Amino acid sequence: MSEVKADLLYSEEHEWAAKGASRTVRIGITDFAQSRLGDIVFVELPEVGAKAAAGDSLGTIESVKTVSDLYSPVGGTVTKRNETLIDQPELVNTDPYGEGWIVELEVDGEPDDALSELLTPEKYEELIADQA
Repeated sequence: MSEVKADLLYSEEHEWAAKGASRTVRIGITDFAQSRLGDIVFVELPEVGAKAAAGDSLGTIESVKTVSDLYSPVGGTVTKRNETLIDQPELVNTDPYGEGWIVELEVDGEPDDALSELLTPEKYEELIADQA
């Protein structure tokens, strides 16, 4: 069974979002997503300063099985990217909610408004139960 953290919000595309300081949101892919992808061998990170609307592609994640887009669950501007993933993309597999985070965005508008569109942990568990 995939781990779903109670303190995060989720997208239907299997990204998680954690509200940070001020207007920042940290984003990664879920345990469910990384397990479906298999061994991750490359993560294409967006440039700092890149802008994305909710649902836009931020980059790609390549595994031994496939290449998948990484979608932004909220709109904003990339303020930080996890440079460690360039040399250690497997961190997305081993620690998707910790060291395997992917980017941080400064949210357009109020973070609570942007995050209100995302799934609660309970709703995300229902979603992945239907896909298992």
